[in-house]
Amino acid sequence: MSSGRILVADDEPSVRESVGYALEQEGFAVTIATDGDDADDKLGTGEVPFDLLVLDIMMPGRSGLDLCRDIRGRSAVPIILLTAKDAEVDKVVGLEVGADDYVTKPFSVRELLGRVRAQLRRRELDRASTVEGGSSTVDAGDVSIDLARHLVTVRGEPVNLTRSEFQVLRLLAERPGQVFSRLEIMEELWQSEFSGDVRACDVHISNLRQKIERDPQDPELVVTVRGIGYKLVEPE
Repeated sequence: MSSGRILVADDEPSVRESVGYALEQEGFAVTIATDGDDADDKLGTGEVPFDLLVLDIMMPGRSGLDLCRDIRGRSAVPIILLTAKDAEVDKVVGLEVGADDYVTKPFSVRELLGRVRAQLRRRELDRASTVEGGSSTVDAGDVSIDLARHLVTVRGEPVNLTRSEFQVLRLLAERPGQVFSRLEIMEELWQSEFSGDVRACDVHISNLRQKIERDPQDPELVVTVRGIGYKLVEPE
């Protein structure tokens, strides 16, 4: 059985009931919000009192995107967005404002449970990354990552990354010069087999470049290897 506190926010009763029931059967403590304003109230203004959030993008009151943007200003809690079938723009914007994953409606409850487990597993691995002899820092030229404190500096300046951006950079910085495919990067984020759209990787990379590159349009650190994927340039 699993454990953890999960907020499910969706204005469709059938979604709330099926998802809430399935998560509770897995051992999670589930809090339901019926719309964006209700979710905002339950999230509060201080420390986020949940281990993971499932937010529908289109809800009465505050949208899932608005909530995600605000939450990312104060917490690295994993966020999964629920999007409409053809809302490709919403998916991209969701990742841009800090969501960790998205599930497209209609979806199977089994699929969502898999995404939830993957995100919580990734968080636990984050917490355990410095235990049992593991190095607490990763240094690769201009990039320095403090794993224990979840801090990143680039050229000596602190950089505020989302949880997913942090994981992508850590993967690349641990093996500078090695090229990783989009699928490999997404599977690192999921910590399991990835069956979604690997183009989501491009959004994570683009967001990361916006924060660590002098010129995101002409990257010097995280570069594209055409036809293969991405790599962190080896220090000279």
